[in-house]
Amino acid sequence: MQFTLVVYGAPHASQGAATALRFARALLASGHSIYRVFFYGDGIHNGSALAAPPQDERDLLGQWQQLQQDHQLDLTICIAAAQRRGVLSESEANRLEKPAANLAPGFELSGLGQLAEAAALSDRLVTFGG
Repeated sequence: MQFTLVVYGAPHASQGAATALRFARALLASGHSIYRVFFYGDGIHNGSALAAPPQDERDLLGQWQQLQQDHQLDLTICIAAAQRRGVLSESEANRLEKPAANLAPGFELSGLGQLAEAAALSDRLVTFGG
């Protein structure tokens, strides 16, 4: 079965992102596939390269990146939500004349069309956070 996951929760403000990560791992371990993980609303903070959790807390950014590398996952961040919250790719930072970019490697910016496409091409769409 093919899944798309939508993450609305910021990495350390709710359990949504951590639950989505555990769910993704369980899906893959069970032989299912993940078409796309789409980060929306405050969930876009999962893709900020500037996140620096304390040593005694989970590094959700690093764990998402590792999962992406291990399984070639499509980690997509809503570009409109990201711009509003200050998570920018190098090209967006240049286009908007901002001094720096902070989109983490392994994540890409895209529009809501990518979410609609993923929903159409997946057997299940599961959301996390609120």
